[in-house]
Amino acid sequence: MSRGLAIGLGIAAAVAVVAMLTLFTVDQREQGIVFQLGEIKHVVKEPGLHAKLPLVQNVRTFDMRIRTLDTPDTERFITSEKKNVLVDSFVKWRIGDVKQYYVSVAGDEARAQTRLQQTVNAALREEFGKRTVQDVVSGERDRIMQVVRDKVTDDAKKIGVEIVDVRLKRVELPAEVSESVYRRMEAERRAVASELRSQGFSEAEKIRAEADREREVIIAEAYREAQRVKGEGDARAAAVYAKAFNENPEFYSFYRSLEAYRASMRGKGDTLVLEPSSEFFRYFKNPGGGAKSGR
Repeated sequence: MSRGLAIGLGIAAAVAVVAMLTLFTVDQREQGIVFQLGEIKHVVKEPGLHAKLPLVQNVRTFDMRIRTLDTPDTERFITSEKKNVLVDSFVKWRIGDVKQYYVSVAGDEARAQTRLQQTVNAALREEFGKRTVQDVVSGERDRIMQVVRDKVTDDAKKIGVEIVDVRLKRVELPAEVSESVYRRMEAERRAVASELRSQGFSEAEKIRAEADREREVIIAEAYREAQRVKGEGDARAAAVYAKAFNENPEFYSFYRSLEAYRASMRGKGDTLVLEPSSEFFRYFKNPGGGAKSGR
């Protein structure tokens, strides 16, 4: 190998080493901090190739993507009724201010998550302590999440963290509390059912009484109308009878006698005990009527 080639290779190697010590890259998902002799010099937010002073400066990059704080165990909180509830929550967060993040927690993700968990637990304990079991289970669940999110956001800014979301995955009662709550709920439902049945029975009695009253009114009105119609019919019949009697008294008497015969001799076994000279047999003896005849 010639001396010139060796010198060229040495220079190239030196340049490569200097470049390695001078140049660094920042990924689009990251931000970097340039330190000079252990102190923060500046923050690199733009992705790409950047330069630093070799040996004097060093660079540390931080992932800016969203992370999840999700504890494996549920936390126990006390409501305003002094009842325990088990709460499972999670937090979505990311680094908002790289410099503040490094100054506050030395860039340690575990320390940041511990701080966030403490803040979340304190906020949840405060909010749950103001509300009943029913409120925290369903009634004001969204409100609790909003309040906790605001409180955690304010505290997280102090360590350079941005809170994306805070959610309650599950809120439930401990086993020792669930049974008593269920018994109380069952008793309340039974009381409501009993009240509804009582109201239904009362309404049914009112309906029956009203129906009976209306029935009596209808029957009375119908009877009154029937009596009126019957009276009118009887009056018209009497008028017809009177008119017929006035026009032909003998025929009317004969017709009335036939009606009497029919009513008296309706059955084959009917027996009448009368004197032969009785007026009842008047038309049997003399079909011609009331005039006496020697035949």
